[in-house]
Amino acid sequence: MSLKRTLIAALLPVALVLGSATDARADGYERVLNGTFSDTKSPWWSSGNTPSGVDLGRLCAAVPAGTVNPWESMIGQNDVPLEAGQAYTLRFTASATRDVTARAVVQTTASPIATTLNKPVALTSTPKAFQFVGTSTVATRHGQVSFQMGGATQAYTICLDDVSLIGGVIPPGGGWTYGSPVRVNQHGYLASGAKRASVVSNATEPVIWSLRDNTGAVVTSGSTTVHGADPMSGDHVHIADFSAVRQTGSDYTLSVGADVSEPFDIAAKPYDQLRRDSLEYFYHNRSGIPIEAKYVGTSYARVAGHIGVAPNKGDTAVPCLPGECDYTLDVSGGWYDAGDHGKYVVNGALAAWQLMDLYERSLIRLDFEGLRDGLLAIPENGNRVPDVLDEARWEVEFLLKMQVPAGKPLAGMAHHKIHDLAWTAHPMLPGNDPQPRYLHKPSTAATLNLAAAAAQCARIWLLWDPAFAKRCQAAAETAWQAAKANPAIYAPREDGVGGGPYDDTNVTDEFSWAAAELYAATHKREYLDAITTQLTPTGFSWKDTGGLADLTIARLPLLFPAGKVLAARHRVLQVADGHVADLKGQGYPNPWRPADGQYVWGSTSATANAAVIMATAYDLSRKPVYRDAVLESMDYLLGRNGLNQSFISGYGERASENQHHRHWSHQLNPALPNPAAGSLAGGPNSGLQDPVAQQNLPGCAPAKCYIDDIGSWSTNEVAINWNSALAWVSAFADTI
Repeated sequence: MSLKRTLIAALLPVALVLGSATDARADGYERVLNGTFSDTKSPWWSSGNTPSGVDLGRLCAAVPAGTVNPWESMIGQNDVPLEAGQAYTLRFTASATRDVTARAVVQTTASPIATTLNKPVALTSTPKAFQFVGTSTVATRHGQVSFQMGGATQAYTICLDDVSLIGGVIPPGGGWTYGSPVRVNQHGYLASGAKRASVVSNATEPVIWSLRDNTGAVVTSGSTTVHGADPMSGDHVHIADFSAVRQTGSDYTLSVGADVSEPFDIAAKPYDQLRRDSLEYFYHNRSGIPIEAKYVGTSYARVAGHIGVAPNKGDTAVPCLPGECDYTLDVSGGWYDAGDHGKYVVNGALAAWQLMDLYERSLIRLDFEGLRDGLLAIPENGNRVPDVLDEARWEVEFLLKMQVPAGKPLAGMAHHKIHDLAWTAHPMLPGNDPQPRYLHKPSTAATLNLAAAAAQCARIWLLWDPAFAKRCQAAAETAWQAAKANPAIYAPREDGVGGGPYDDTNVTDEFSWAAAELYAATHKREYLDAITTQLTPTGFSWKDTGGLADLTIARLPLLFPAGKVLAARHRVLQVADGHVADLKGQGYPNPWRPADGQYVWGSTSATANAAVIMATAYDLSRKPVYRDAVLESMDYLLGRNGLNQSFISGYGERASENQHHRHWSHQLNPALPNPAAGSLAGGPNSGLQDPVAQQNLPGCAPAKCYIDDIGSWSTNEVAINWNSALAWVSAFADTI
């Protein structure tokens, strides 16, 4: 099927070119966030030379002397939506500690700059209200409101309050359409598998559907089943089932009346390329190695990041944050975690575990593709080791480097993370990152995650590299003892500048998961007795790893006592049954259904992890219901959802292509690429933690709280532990 990129009108509501404004008062909707500065300045920012903060409900900034141009000292807010031809009224109150003239500006941020208004503002020590009106000539989601104070000959302080920008005719959260109401897997269906579509229709009786081939000829037809209301999306949904069709081909469409789905394939192996692309994601995001054109193509090639070549400070001798240790560590290598340049033990260990578990499943199930050297376009292909293990090793080697050296305080513990002192600019190639890098203090959670992944490494690599396996086992057992001696060292929640906090104050689950992996590697009784957690309907994530113990036990029945194996198998099947029920109980086939009705950050990974559990249940039971549910979960990720959106780049006519990422930043810089094919977007998130989501998605139904915009890091980021889940499920779907 064609993978051409099309403009997604549903995701560009402000791209509507509207008629000229007729009302100079610019009646409309509020377009700035937090203009009253009640308790925080977010999402307002100020230039690096202009420190700012909230003072008595005002945003105040220290303006330096000695700058030349107005824009060299600024306060601003980005990601302000503007509509072409509409008038906007900017209102605010401002004062300064001396008489000065600043400028109030509304404009776009990308070149060529389009200015809505740019007005001088005469300030005195007495707060004064101002009002200006201008008309936008462009439609954008990325307008900027700024106050420019550069050019001052003497330093002073400016204070702002009650900032408001009123205008536009599209209400916040409004103007959305989602294309055809006939929702399908936009990539393709397995010829021998279930083939269903979801149809948005208010009809209370079945409606007729028709399946057409690429010539437009009707292949078959039938009637829908009325599912009814789907609370997560707010849609009234029907289900069309065309599973009986087994004829392979490209560009099929499903139509209901005049409504036609996006095209899709029916193929014998629709996931053959996706299993590769989703794994090659990790090579793209390696730190400490050049990404070469011969593996990824010229547009994705880049120099090595964080190896100490200017302007990089590098990861080869990284100190701790001041006061936390007296040594440096070489923590080069590993994978960049998500859209930033941070590297985190808790997330990295889970992602590496899933890749190694994928290898182990391939070994047990004789999936020779999964065991193949040469499967992936990576530097290690041809070394007679399965490529999936080569990729996992790149991260495991980094994890081992994060361990506190012997003879130092907290020896054997793992540093929680390493990242920049402050958030880097966007876009930013890793090799251009100028920020100093620091190790953050060790944590019990990171130490146990390292222990689990290293113990798994010891078991798996014994066949391929005994010396490396021995290193891994020593690191795992050392980490276990260190965690037992320091069972309550937690990463602080507030440690989120320059990188995510990944805080976790309950490590019972990490102890249990690490114990399961250590017992599988060593058969020591102390580890068996420490396995205390069970797989539950909440599944697993970077923060909740207890369920992984059951998955390990179920995967390796010969290494654990029979009683534990039977209990683990029972729980896997029971939880899988719940996911199947949740998938069948919704209008769109998502096996993850949040109990509180709210979608979370990285919800697509929750879908993929639920599919991992159902796939494991299929391996244990060979019941087709689990296999079909996994395939329908892929349908959800590939477009059969309330947004009519494929969350996997490069797969589907309406595929995500602007995921939040520092060097896949084509939306911000046309010289840089979009995310590589096979990159999983985070997906709907009811929390709307970023300004782009807050501006464009207020009032969204939980399953529709998503926007394919690079600025929406809370709905559209990528992450290694999300793609590891996608890779695992894609490999499963390719082998059944």
